[in-house]
Amino acid sequence: MSATAGPAHLPHPPAGPRRDRIVEVPRGLAGVIVTDTEIGDVRGREGFYHYRQYSAVELAGQRTFEDVWHLMLHGVLPDAAGRARFVRETAPRRRVPDAVRPLLAPVAAATRADGPLAGVKALLPLVGSALGMRPLYDSTAHRRQDDALALAAVVPTLITALHRLQQGQEPVEPRDDLAYAANYLHMATGSEPDPVRARAVEAYLVSTVDHGFNASTFTGRVIASTGADLASCVAGALGALTGPLHGGAPSRALDTLDAIGTPDRARAWITDRVLAGERIMGFGHPVYRTEDPRARMLREIAYGLGGDLVAFAAEVEREVVRVLADLKPGRELHTNVEFWAGVVMELCGLPRSMFTPTFAASRVVGWTAHALEQAADSKIIRPAARYAGTPAPQPVPVLC
Repeated sequence: MSATAGPAHLPHPPAGPRRDRIVEVPRGLAGVIVTDTEIGDVRGREGFYHYRQYSAVELAGQRTFEDVWHLMLHGVLPDAAGRARFVRETAPRRRVPDAVRPLLAPVAAATRADGPLAGVKALLPLVGSALGMRPLYDSTAHRRQDDALALAAVVPTLITALHRLQQGQEPVEPRDDLAYAANYLHMATGSEPDPVRARAVEAYLVSTVDHGFNASTFTGRVIASTGADLASCVAGALGALTGPLHGGAPSRALDTLDAIGTPDRARAWITDRVLAGERIMGFGHPVYRTEDPRARMLREIAYGLGGDLVAFAAEVEREVVRVLADLKPGRELHTNVEFWAGVVMELCGLPRSMFTPTFAASRVVGWTAHALEQAADSKIIRPAARYAGTPAPQPVPVLC
């Protein structure tokens, strides 16, 4: 083709992006690598996931939430002195900005039917404005990190305040003398946190900080790629998390236990649901082809807490695994994080309406880390779509 040849020489001129740049991918981007990340990875066939270079499960068993927060934000685990500095830096940021505090009660009332996360979604842009957050595109790396700290610190306070207001209770102010997880329990329940239960919640929170390019994390990164402010990135990620296919299963797993009622009813109840094509909440995972490592860790925590609920859950888990193996051979449907997460949170005094919000409280750390990483890349995320409608152009109908 000559240098002066134009579109008329092409039999079918391409619409939109050039055809030689279009790549067909699976629905839902399953298995598609869209970028590089240093934050972590999920190796589903091995039943392993990590934050930076460390096993997430080992971190949950050996380190504090503040340590892992520091790791995600700064890339290194702190020593004892670094941890103390980080706690001094983050604890005062737990308080809701003065400009937003008068809005807590009316927002809680307006979103009572949907729970605290609906209120947090509404308040996040206002928090961002009150804290003077600028678009990532216009911010320095130092300012971006400062905004990330502020959001991850205040979101748990927003969650617990809205929850208590929706239950007809007064919000509980955060305490600087308590570690992150203990403070979260204190704000949620209004009681002095039991150290054993606080540690159990902390392990859960650490285990859910990040988990690859899931729907909410990817949503946050897409927003960050536009250069938007960090509060908008977290609000968008939170919106994705509230979908029942993403973050809403821990309470539903406990609903399953309630529906079964007693161990002798387990096999028949589970069999009926599987044969009807229904999903058993708390089992199966789109990535893991082995047991979810988070489920294994939380099962051990639950066994340590003990009680009738744990014994019943263990019996139901065994029965579900047996039924799924019989009726869906070769499907590799194992226990996932939601099943034992619900049990642990219930034993620690968190109501079911707070299960997904508690997940969100920790995931904000991962979302902000990913947003900062994405902000360092100036390329906007802008995929293409294949048009599947009526062929165009068609004549525009003339009105008579």
